[in-house]
Amino acid sequence: MSDRAAAVGTVKIDAPHVRVTEYRFAPGAETGWHRHDHDYVVVPLLDGKLRLEQPDGTARIAELLAHQPYARAAGVEHNVVTANTFEFAFLEIELLR
Repeated sequence: MSDRAAAVGTVKIDAPHVRVTEYRFAPGAETGWHRHDHDYVVVPLLDGKLRLEQPDGTARIAELLAHQPYARAAGVEHNVVTANTFEFAFLEIELLR
């Protein structure tokens, strides 16, 4: 169990073929450990940095640019922690089929 605050996820669209969730992170907040069951796209809403913690104990910093999306395949497992001193947000678009 972490002492970090939890990122807040708000589902914006939940359809049979796609789910769009907005994630907002207060400084130091995290998603918690999770595994992606579907391919997904992330669209940062701001410039910022995220710390991506991996199951093997390693971590890396990802630098994201506002409105510059990236895609990942199903199976990714990680904990995402904001590395910013300001509120950070992104949209996650899950491709459900």
